[in-house]
Amino acid sequence: MTSTRRTTKKTETFTAEERAAMKERAQEVKASARRSSRADKAAEDEAAVLAKIAEMQESDRIMAERIHAVVKAGAPDLAPKLWYGMPAYAKDGKVVCFFQSAEKFNARYATFGFNDKASLDEGTMWPTAFALTKLTADDEARIGELVKRAAG
Repeated sequence: MTSTRRTTKKTETFTAEERAAMKERAQEVKASARRSSRADKAAEDEAAVLAKIAEMQESDRIMAERIHAVVKAGAPDLAPKLWYGMPAYAKDGKVVCFFQSAEKFNARYATFGFNDKASLDEGTMWPTAFALTKLTADDEARIGELVKRAAG
């Protein structure tokens, strides 16, 4: 009789920051399930996004506040919500774009990105995320244009 022996090797598949983001996402889903009306959910989601932005370090917070304003002005039909603990903007419940602070994953820059729900297709290749160290007026205008297209 032969026995199969399993060896267990502990591997770090996810970083501590990634595990924390997944825990935040699980809490977001639970909180969303507890809300009653659509209006309550929308108001609570936006309040949660603004609270998360307020917690950010100053340079990220300034960019996140400006991006929030640009997205709200350029694509008012996108609904603010938290997504893995990051400010995000969704259409029909699906995240279209998001802001990731540099601090979130100990990166040297913040990121503004788009998910596959975004309508940004340009041929066979197009950018889906942008590194941000600060926002200029030109950057804000470009983000505004991209968000309008993405929400379309």
